[in-house]
Amino acid sequence: MEQDEFRPVLDADGPFVSVFLEDSHDTEDAGRQLDLKLRDIAARLREQGADEATVDAVVTAVRDGERAVGRGGRGVVAAGGRVLLDRRLAGAPAVEVARVSARPYLLPFASHGHAGVGYLLVLVDNRGADLVSYDRDGREVATETVTGEDSPLHKVRGGGLAHTSMQASVEETRNQNIEDVADRIAVLGPELVLLAGEQQSRRALHTKLAPALQEITRELSSGGRAAGASRDDLRQEVETVLAEHRLQELDGLAERYRMGLGRGDGLAVTGLADVVAALAAANVDTLLIGDPADTVVWVGENTGEIATDRESLRAFGVEGGHEQRVDEALPWAALASGASVTVMDERVELKDGVGALLRHN
Repeated sequence: MEQDEFRPVLDADGPFVSVFLEDSHDTEDAGRQLDLKLRDIAARLREQGADEATVDAVVTAVRDGERAVGRGGRGVVAAGGRVLLDRRLAGAPAVEVARVSARPYLLPFASHGHAGVGYLLVLVDNRGADLVSYDRDGREVATETVTGEDSPLHKVRGGGLAHTSMQASVEETRNQNIEDVADRIAVLGPELVLLAGEQQSRRALHTKLAPALQEITRELSSGGRAAGASRDDLRQEVETVLAEHRLQELDGLAERYRMGLGRGDGLAVTGLADVVAALAAANVDTLLIGDPADTVVWVGENTGEIATDRESLRAFGVEGGHEQRVDEALPWAALASGASVTVMDERVELKDGVGALLRHN
């Protein structure tokens, strides 16, 4: 999770309503089941003190919003009678959540969200390419077509100088079309490039890209511009590649964390006390969070006003303050200070369920 993704929430005043639910649409009575679920969620939110306008905004967003195709999940955060975040989840959450709190509950957007990487899907052939941009939540945000020269594009049989000249012209046209696509990809500057389409054109485009782009490019074996190309196969392969990319990112973070703990420069910390101290000093680059259970910390009204207990918060000159769950307070503090947040699995051991990569020692 990155700061820019959650700006609408960071700029809003609480209390916040956070709802995460399964909204699968794979049975005949799915609509009725969703209505019953929303009725129960609304009642639970009212019991926690949510105002009627905010409850209505959440219920309306889920009921009238985009429905899942088959199994799916939804996350909604609202405050002050309006919806601030409304996103489809990559999978259905195992536990339904309906919370009212001073800081929003955002972690399920990471644990059940999409790959967290914006990517460019390129469907290429020798005439050009269709470029489809997706944001970090897997939503299509832009589509464009790069169209090159149409003629000549097909080699012909025969011999002699005329034949040789024609063959050379065909290759020149194909190469120019591929270069045009490569130039456009460079301008767009994607986080990840997925190449699909005609094999020869796909390979040629991959080699035409600048070295930095080649490193973030993956070739797909399914999909293409031709009529009849399977969209289902392409979608499944894209999901597989994104999942692999996510695992590679986790591997990289885990390695940085282990190295930071093992070195004397202290560029990683673990345990609630050390992580909270780093957040208070705005010294967290990446917050790693596992299962902090129901642990609480103390927070004030402003960014950086966070401590493990009331006395420590008063030491910052903060009078008052209140208790906040770790799984709400720490991600909020991290995002507000410009740090990223990653839900980490069992590949690393996090004392108290939290750890952090630091900006400096």
